[in-house]
Amino acid sequence: MNYEIVTLEEKIAVGVSARTNNLSPDMGAVIGGLWNRLYHEGVYESIPGKVNEKALGIYTDYAGDATADYTVLAACETKEEPQGGGFAVCRIPAGQYAKFVIHGDMVQAVAAAWQEIWQMDLPRAFQCDFEEYQDDCMENAEIHIYVGLR
Repeated sequence: MNYEIVTLEEKIAVGVSARTNNLSPDMGAVIGGLWNRLYHEGVYESIPGKVNEKALGIYTDYAGDATADYTVLAACETKEEPQGGGFAVCRIPAGQYAKFVIHGDMVQAVAAAWQEIWQMDLPRAFQCDFEEYQDDCMENAEIHIYVGLR
């Protein structure tokens, strides 16, 4: 699976969050539930100061062990942290990332890509990884996956 090394500036992301882990039988329901809350319960529309229309799936606060719990957010990038509103806020750290560009079914292509990424010998930082959805085409989406590097 091809990727390029990119350097990113810090990003502020605002949305909804939960804790889960890769071995949890309800992991898919937890993550799917966040996307549902973001788009079908009015959260996305209520987030102020969005930088663009792209959605972010963010994974943070994990120890690098596939069995460890982590925080997942369904969010969008904003200019600054909102005051109030009960949103989850995450600062995606500046630094180097392996950037993967994938195309296909929004759910299946992302899941398949992560399975491959977990098998790769990348010098991962295990601080923050994220998906950036370039469009909302469920069947043939373009998704950029950023994996934080040491």
